[in-house]
Amino acid sequence: MLLAEQALNGLQYGMMLFLMAAGLTLVFGVMGLINLAHGSLYMTGAFACAAVAAATGSFWLGLVASLAAAAAAGALVEVAVIRRLYARDHLDQVLATFALILIFSEGARWLFGSFPLYLKLPPSLSGAVVLPGGLHYPLFRLVIIGFGAAVAVGLWWLITRTRLGIRIRAGEADREMIGALGVDIARLYTIVFALGAALAGFAGALVGSIQSVQVGMGEPVLILAFVVVVIGGIGSIKGAFVGALLVGMTDTLGKALLPGLLSQVVEASSAKTVGASLASVLIYVLMAVVLIMRPQGLFGARG
Repeated sequence: MLLAEQALNGLQYGMMLFLMAAGLTLVFGVMGLINLAHGSLYMTGAFACAAVAAATGSFWLGLVASLAAAAAAGALVEVAVIRRLYARDHLDQVLATFALILIFSEGARWLFGSFPLYLKLPPSLSGAVVLPGGLHYPLFRLVIIGFGAAVAVGLWWLITRTRLGIRIRAGEADREMIGALGVDIARLYTIVFALGAALAGFAGALVGSIQSVQVGMGEPVLILAFVVVVIGGIGSIKGAFVGALLVGMTDTLGKALLPGLLSQVVEASSAKTVGASLASVLIYVLMAVVLIMRPQGLFGARG
């Protein structure tokens, strides 16, 4: 029963990472841009959800606001800053987007203060449900899993079945050629960046609902999102999905199982601390193994 619960926790964590990493891999794959400010857009969505939900009393309006605010912030950032960086080297991109992290963080602190905000779930999403086998599991965590699966299907349909998806894939393969064919590259990049920002903001709102909304909340998850992108392969939505599930399961099951295994050979207090640390290390071991076997990632295009 404990293993099943932790497996569901890992699945929920993986879905959250997928929402974050999907936008990141789109921007990285299509634009070739290293965007360290992606975590700030995650934070923007969380704060927008908290503010609108508090003002209106509607959590659902808060979720809509998270998508709209993050997409709008992403489009503004792309037009004002990012599009000046496409022809620059990666060091310039890193420095500029790191500056955006500071701007977003201090802006959020100025608007909302330094104390965490908490989102109240509506009664329809609160409580637990009984799963087969008698397992009681929080309903909202199942909702997050459902949202993640729905977004994955939606992105697959967008990328493979729509004209916009064709342009996104073409832009990833040869941006100069589609520009010569009459596609407005600047507009396409703004749309892709806003889409990635909206997904990040949505993830921030969902996670803020089970933890808290605070300044700087996007930076820790950004690191894991980059790990997911590297494991799955740059520019691959399928890779982001599989990589996110692998990272989520590795982290969650590692933290749940390793302390018990280590307690057989060391004291329980030490086993808990060491086990949690080793579980975090396992994520990077997983990334290293994947890169050794497939340097382009699990589903990345061969160079």
